[in-house]
Amino acid sequence: MNIEIRNLNKNFGKTQAVKNLNFVIKEFKTIGLLGPNGCGKTTTIGMLLGLIEPSSGEILIDGKKIIKSNFINILSKMNFASPYIELPKKLTVEQNLEVYARLYGIKNVTSQVEKVSSDLGLTSYLKKKSGELSSGQKNRVALAKSLINDPEILFLDEPTASLDPDIGDFVREYLENYKLKNKVTVLLASHNMSEVERLCDEVIMMKSGSIIDKGTCSDLIKRHGRQNLEETFLKIVRNNI
Repeated sequence: MNIEIRNLNKNFGKTQAVKNLNFVIKEFKTIGLLGPNGCGKTTTIGMLLGLIEPSSGEILIDGKKIIKSNFINILSKMNFASPYIELPKKLTVEQNLEVYARLYGIKNVTSQVEKVSSDLGLTSYLKKKSGELSSGQKNRVALAKSLINDPEILFLDEPTASLDPDIGDFVREYLENYKLKNKVTVLLASHNMSEVERLCDEVIMMKSGSIIDKGTCSDLIKRHGRQNLEETFLKIVRNNI
């Protein structure tokens, strides 16, 4: 599904968190959303998910403007993962995944839960309460939750945060293979520059609520005369352009 953002703004009182955003996520592409903490990444994702109402501007999916009255029709085709949003701690992993599967109207709940759990190496944790999991296990459960409905649009907010190098690499490889097998459009917010270079077709750089640069990783690196995306990111956010 193709996503287009037109002149998107969000104000919280006198603070303008997001300023006149314009970008397109082409169908089946992965776009990296980068910027320092507080730059507006999470607010932007919240508006795309319908959790935060924009102050002004438009969100279009497949050319159709998304408003409150028709947003429910697209929600079943979306999903979201973030290590910063806790699942109910007293429910087991299996119960959490079953709840979300039913919320999305999945017909074969048991088989779908078994599938995503097996794919992400969670089978041995299914009977364990979510509140008892390590941060790495929680991240994988959050990712499993985000894939429970086979979404056409997937929003990932730092999916490998707090993971050790081995599990982080496992998740990145899993996402690469998932994209090869499934038709999904992805927006990835991350502070891991090597992850972004590996997974993203294009990158959007934000600072203080605004887009300050965008392009492919190689184009941005070349444009700013740096060796890699991390050096490029540091140059841009420090305003040494």
